[in-house]
Amino acid sequence: MSATMRAIQAHQFAISGLELTEVPIPTPGKGEVLVRVGAATLNYRDLAVLGGDYIKGLPLPYVPASDACGTVAEIGPGVTRFKKGNRIVPIYTQGWHDGKPTPEQRAKRTLGAPLAGVLQDYILIPEEDAVTPPSHLTDVEAATLPIAGLTAWSALDQANVKPGDDVLLQGTGGVSLFALQFAKLWGARVTILSSSDEKLARAKALGADLCVNYRTTPEWDAEVKRLTGRGADIVVETIGSSLGRSLSAVAFGGTISVVGFVAGYSTELNIRQLIGPMVNVKGIAVGSRRGFVDMNRAIEVAGIKPVVDKTFDLSETAEAFKYMKSGAHFGKIAITM
Repeated sequence: MSATMRAIQAHQFAISGLELTEVPIPTPGKGEVLVRVGAATLNYRDLAVLGGDYIKGLPLPYVPASDACGTVAEIGPGVTRFKKGNRIVPIYTQGWHDGKPTPEQRAKRTLGAPLAGVLQDYILIPEEDAVTPPSHLTDVEAATLPIAGLTAWSALDQANVKPGDDVLLQGTGGVSLFALQFAKLWGARVTILSSSDEKLARAKALGADLCVNYRTTPEWDAEVKRLTGRGADIVVETIGSSLGRSLSAVAFGGTISVVGFVAGYSTELNIRQLIGPMVNVKGIAVGSRRGFVDMNRAIEVAGIKPVVDKTFDLSETAEAFKYMKSGAHFGKIAITM
């Protein structure tokens, strides 16, 4: 094995600050595994971190991105959960195995900042902080799971989705398309929003029941209530700034799972929209290792295949970030090694 490896480092908080560099290959210590990364995928969080506002005071340079799948290349002393040659997917919040995470885990133990990210040939992780991917998925497909897949799973699971529920999804990024597939697995009726009729048609082909173009129908909350007859039992809020309209679109006693902020961090709310219809608004911070294992079991049994829009080479990482920023993607953006 060579003594060095390739890594993408951000030397400034901008896409133009991304550089392909050579760094030493780390050696696994007690309880650690060295993973040869096969593929990684991007999340909106990665773009936000690279913008410099998401994590204040993050030291430069740093290695971006949180989601990857690879193969165990070396194991450290005492490792029992994995062997050399096993395929492996790291969990996003390192150390969060079950129940609720600690504030320290949420603030300091997430891959892709403040911990080093996965856009490098090898990553070093504790053996307890990874799972085995579904066997029918490629490395690229399995690399979509840690944030996008598990966030969608947690958003629906913690909202107690059940057959016959109405689920409202925003956009056609990775989280929304995973939520579409999972909601249909649970027997729910799905309404999806997009500004593109072409993307809505593709979502319908994946199983969406109702489609609303929010560009041609800006009062989409009223349209959702009209189409469903009462509103959505569960809203997966990926936009952030649209929370007010989501409150208008949700059914009496419904749940809004807030998972993203692609259109901004703040919004104005009418508190009566929460109190009168007894709405539950819940923040979703991806999920635990146990939730990841449960999700993977469902994916494998159902034969679910993640939606991957486009794949870039590691040397094309800047182009992959630009593509994400454009909003043109349908599903996930992958980077292969």
